[in-house]
Amino acid sequence: MTPLAFTGERFTPECVREIWYEHVHRYALARQLAAGKRVLDMACGEGYGAALVAPVARHVTGVDLSAEAIAHARRRYGLLPNLDFIEADATCFDPGESRYDLALSFETLEHVEAQEALVAGLANALAPGGCALVSSPDKAVYSDQRGYSNEFHVRELYRDELLALLGRHFRCVRLYGQRLMFHSTIWALDAPRASVLAQTAMEDGRIDANVAAAPMYFIAVCAQRESDLLPLSSVNLFADEAESVYAHYHHEIRKHMQAGAIIAERDATIAELQAALARAETRVAELESKPRRGFWPFARR
Repeated sequence: MTPLAFTGERFTPECVREIWYEHVHRYALARQLAAGKRVLDMACGEGYGAALVAPVARHVTGVDLSAEAIAHARRRYGLLPNLDFIEADATCFDPGESRYDLALSFETLEHVEAQEALVAGLANALAPGGCALVSSPDKAVYSDQRGYSNEFHVRELYRDELLALLGRHFRCVRLYGQRLMFHSTIWALDAPRASVLAQTAMEDGRIDANVAAAPMYFIAVCAQRESDLLPLSSVNLFADEAESVYAHYHHEIRKHMQAGAIIAERDATIAELQAALARAETRVAELESKPRRGFWPFARR
C-alpha cells in the first residue's frame, strides 16, 4: 500500500539509517516488556510501533490526533486481531473503562504545549501495577549543543525539567539515555550473556569503564511503585541485519574516495595546463623583447 508521506513531523517506517534506528529501537525495547500485556501507544503516528508490539501483547491500542495517520494505520495494520486505533488528542485522552498495563509515549512530549495533561493522562490510563515508557530529546544535546532547531517541536525539556514533570504524576521514575554510537561489539557465543561491559577511549588516553557520550534522548520508565518499574537491561543494543547505517557510511566513503581520485586527476591536468601556459607566456615574452625589422610591403626598389 502507499506509505504515509514523510513530512518531518512524524516518523514512518520507510525512513532509513539513523532515524530508523532511533525510533524502531524504542519499540523493540517495549516489545520485550509487552508480553501478555494490555498496551497503550499514545501518539502512535503511522502505527508501525503498535504493530511491532502487538504480536506479543494481549492487546494494543494506538491513539493519534491525526485522522490521516489513524486511517492509514487501520488500512495497513488492521488485519492484526489484537490491535485497534483510535483518533483522539493525546493531551486529553479519556480511556473510559479501559486501563492498560503498559503505556508508551515516544517522542510526543516535545510536540505539545500541554505536557502536564499528557503525562497526567498516561498515569490515569494505567491499571494498578502498570508502567509507562516515555521518551523525549535532551534539549541540552539535541538542540543547544548542535545549534539545531526542530520546527515541529513546541517545547523541548532539559533533564531536570523532564524528571520534575514525570515526578509530579509518577512516584517512581528510572531514567535511561539513548543515542547512536559506533561500537566494536564482542559477545558470548556459547555462554549466557548476563553482564555488560561498556568502555570508552577518552581523549587523554584513559579507558573509561562507562558510556562517556551524553544521551541524545531520554527514555523514562515510570510507575507508582518501585516494584512496578519494568526491568530493562543496563545496556540495550539494537541493529538491523543489513547494517544499513554502516552500508551508507561505506557507500559515502567510497564516493569520497572516487571523488578524491577524480579531483587528483583533474589537479594534475590543471597543473600540466598551467605549466604549458607558463611556457607559452615565456615564449611570447621572449619574442616581444626582440627588436623588430621594418616591413614595408609597398616600398620602392
